[in-house]
Amino acid sequence: MDIIIKSSIPKLREKLLEALQAVLPIAAIVLVLCFSIAPVSPSILLCFLLGAAMIIVGIMFFTLGAEMSMTPMGERVGSMLTRSQNLFLIIGVGFLLGFLITISEPDLQVLANQVPSIPNMTLILSVAAGVGIFLVMAFLRMLLGIPLPRLLVIFYAAIFLLAAFVPKEFLAVAFDSGGVTTGPMTVPFIMALGVGVSAIRSDRHAADDSFGLVALCSVGPILAVLILGIVFNASESSYVPPVIPEVGDSVELWQLFSEGLPTYLHEIATSLLPIVVMFGIFQLAALHIDRRTLGRIGVGLVYTYIGLVLFLTGANIGFMPAGNYLGQVLGSQSSRWLLIPIGMLIGYFIVRAEPAVYVLNKQVEEVTDGAISAGTMGAALSAGVSLSVGLAMVRVLTGISILWFLIPGYLFAISISFVVPKLYTAIAFDAGGVASGPMTATFLLPLAQGACIAVGGNIVTDAFGVVAMVAMTPLITVQLMGLVAQLKTRKARSAQPLLDTAALLAELPDDAIIEL
Repeated sequence: MDIIIKSSIPKLREKLLEALQAVLPIAAIVLVLCFSIAPVSPSILLCFLLGAAMIIVGIMFFTLGAEMSMTPMGERVGSMLTRSQNLFLIIGVGFLLGFLITISEPDLQVLANQVPSIPNMTLILSVAAGVGIFLVMAFLRMLLGIPLPRLLVIFYAAIFLLAAFVPKEFLAVAFDSGGVTTGPMTVPFIMALGVGVSAIRSDRHAADDSFGLVALCSVGPILAVLILGIVFNASESSYVPPVIPEVGDSVELWQLFSEGLPTYLHEIATSLLPIVVMFGIFQLAALHIDRRTLGRIGVGLVYTYIGLVLFLTGANIGFMPAGNYLGQVLGSQSSRWLLIPIGMLIGYFIVRAEPAVYVLNKQVEEVTDGAISAGTMGAALSAGVSLSVGLAMVRVLTGISILWFLIPGYLFAISISFVVPKLYTAIAFDAGGVASGPMTATFLLPLAQGACIAVGGNIVTDAFGVVAMVAMTPLITVQLMGLVAQLKTRKARSAQPLLDTAALLAELPDDAIIEL
């Protein structure tokens, strides 16, 4: 165990550098705003800075921990399920995994607290059932080789059909649910399951189908919450703003964070427990992994636990109040339109600090053997999230219904999925769920809510929906990236024969006889 911990120290230094590159641009933008056009109290600024420090350390531990534990666990379980060729086992375990992991997702607790007209546990269990059912569908899609675009057309048609019957006060919250359920706890494990299942297949589309699980698991919660909105007629949803902290000195500042720390220690322990128990059962029954590998997975789980506790404490206590207050200050000024470019700038950088985004980018690079680099994926996601936050701020300022953005956006994304390479489509729809993680829920959503309060808008209809917008735009940007790559490949292939012929003729002697 000591050897494993010592060998991971150089990796931790590498992850620390990556975390600094992800979080420092956001901190710099907020500091520039605070010292120029959006002054905030010293209490809020100090909370934000301490939160940023905790997020940096949290990302460092989480990213390494996910590599060491969540990824190998998911891949081995996925491979074992596929090898069994037992349909009932795949369906049963798939549903149970999706259900248990979703119940323990911390972001889902935040969503449940925002919907007071439906009991928290009713909402959580319904969403978990939706994820479980659609994780089973994702497994079956991979095993049967069903094209992802066809399923997306069917499911999103059902979503928008149901949306016509849901109260408008509940609509944005329903679409937000699809993003918050695919958070840092579920994404690494579910994506690794996909790689494990596809590894058993030997056909040429196996790598393409290794992605797409997160995409389908994001659909289930939306459908589940839309149905709940119809059944419960949840038209009385209200918004409870975060408490703006006021601290007198550094001791009070630390007390503020230390009081919140036990909550997240308990939450993340509860979140990890179902995954650890399920993996332990598989280990005893079928996997029989050697002790050294188990030791590495154990250390990785500890790192994951530490990382998520620090990350969520920093994000919820430090970032959420700062985002809300910053939105109020910017929205109360005469130049309210500045919210749009400022939101776009923050959105461009904030997606890089999402823990699950790192896992996605790394896995894309590995599965494609570097054909799609982590940097290229990061740029596509940043562009998509930047656009989505800009559009979300337009909604806050104008009160336009979210459906005016979601229906054309999804219609375009699903339409081009039939001409874009399958791999890019699956990655794009996975990226939508991954990009809308805790950083969106704890900073961008409060930013929109604070701005909405300042402009006198309806919080539930105008501010909610940021998560849904962030989940939609990567579908377009990543697929457009795939379309450009496809066109470049075709152009290169069409030019290749001409180049070869020209080179061959150039090598022939002047008196050579060419037969036609």
